[in-house]
Amino acid sequence: MAPIKVLVVDDSVVVRRIVTEALAADPSIEIVGVAQNGQIALTKVASLRPDLITMDIEMPIMNGIETVTELRRRNVRTPIIMFSTLTSHGASATLDALAAGATDYVTKPTRVADPAEAVGVIKQQLLPKIKALVGRPRLTAPARVAEPQGPVRRPRAVVIGSSTGGPEALSKVIGALPSALPVPVLVTQHMPPVFTAQLANRLDRLGPSHVVEAKEGDRLDPGRIYVAPGDYHLEARNQGTLVKAVVHQGPQVNFCRPAVDVMFDSAVKVWGGDLLAVILTGMGADGREGARKIKDAGGRVIVQDEATSVVWGMPGAAATAGLAHQILPISEIAPAIAAIFAGRTAGVGVGR
Repeated sequence: MAPIKVLVVDDSVVVRRIVTEALAADPSIEIVGVAQNGQIALTKVASLRPDLITMDIEMPIMNGIETVTELRRRNVRTPIIMFSTLTSHGASATLDALAAGATDYVTKPTRVADPAEAVGVIKQQLLPKIKALVGRPRLTAPARVAEPQGPVRRPRAVVIGSSTGGPEALSKVIGALPSALPVPVLVTQHMPPVFTAQLANRLDRLGPSHVVEAKEGDRLDPGRIYVAPGDYHLEARNQGTLVKAVVHQGPQVNFCRPAVDVMFDSAVKVWGGDLLAVILTGMGADGREGARKIKDAGGRVIVQDEATSVVWGMPGAAATAGLAHQILPISEIAPAIAAIFAGRTAGVGVGR
């Protein structure tokens, strides 16, 4: 099996060396070239035809966002992983890059002084993403659409989980809702601190709903969307006659914090089966077991289809376990949500 060909684009010699060293030890990956800026990268992409590109954001002559924009304009569909910094500026620039067509991102180990440790951090972040985005197809069980257990209940809350490719998928769903939903909406997107606040701000500008990064003790009100803060789980809890947000740094679940399963589990305890769960693109299987509890309680589960997912890990895990009532392309998810609240629930099925 041919190795995955990677092009490394970064103006820093040190970073290029660290990334090259982190990936070179894996026999399934081949570094086919490096580039010091986006202008050089455009030439090398055309000549080397890499399977994946790692891309710095801040570079002279042509920066990473400009390069991603130009590659997508040229109809180059190669996956691009951005290198970002854990700052407000870095988070904002990363979201700009994702909006321009970048596939995913990793954060630079800025506080790591030991080069060997930096190599380890980059390897831990990059390798799973590269293999998920370019890894050779594996046979999986076929998707099985779940049959509803009785009439579809009117949801009292909506819970949404996403990961790789999630920021743009969330933008398409939240931005396409025709009106603010008459229930609270909770979102867990796998993202580090700072990034989630920037994501909430961007989503807030897209549609009719007010979107905020959740804070401890927030009252979960209808018409508002609450995004789990980076490195904190988000739960819904009954507190007297109110439902409030609880954010905490409990143990990672599915190697994640925030974790979709934690949010889904808490939602079942508060709202029972009066729930609509949506699982969007992402690596891994986070959300599957929570979706099982929501389905078993009588709630409804919608997942994004494979064709429109960047990685069909999370939605695929729920779909192949028979937990999804609908498996829909991203463009049909907002209309499906709106239809449920309008009492026009579509039948179960793929693409329906």
